[in-house]
Amino acid sequence: MSVATVFCNQCGEAVNAAASFCTRCGGTLSPAVPGLTAPGTTQYGGFWIRLIAHVIDSAVVNIVVGPIAGVLLTGYFATHHISQDQPPDVGFFVLIGLVAILAFFGTWLYEALMVSSAKQGTLGKMVFRLRVTDLNGARISFGRATGRFFAKILSGMLLIGYIMAGFTERKQALHDMMAGTLVVRS
Repeated sequence: MSVATVFCNQCGEAVNAAASFCTRCGGTLSPAVPGLTAPGTTQYGGFWIRLIAHVIDSAVVNIVVGPIAGVLLTGYFATHHISQDQPPDVGFFVLIGLVAILAFFGTWLYEALMVSSAKQGTLGKMVFRLRVTDLNGARISFGRATGRFFAKILSGMLLIGYIMAGFTERKQALHDMMAGTLVVRS
């Protein structure tokens, strides 16, 4: 008789179901959840499919933020006559900073709201029928989705954080491990 495998709620480590705590981090173990506890029964979103979903999401955000930035910059240049001999004034750099802040907050809200919604994924993820769940397969909160978004900054700075999704057992990137999330195929 084979012993079932469960996963730690904190670190995601696969552990013998007979154990009462994780031998790696001491965390609690998730109860048996069909489709999420036995390796091979759940399809996880790997590196390449998630990369393509990210490209789609970037395009969606740019479709919204791009025209706003274009209007702001056009308005600036229409009211400030800048020649090649004269460098842009401080107002130009403030405007560029505002556009960057708009893009950042727009991206954060888009991702956190979509991932924590009933759809459990951004438009890019929905194209590939991917959902973001907690380690038990449940929908995540806006707070956890926000934490996952900010953890992506670390994944991006290290780059290896994203690449990890191609090599971990449940295709978790660094930000997924930090937020305690999975990306699964519906």
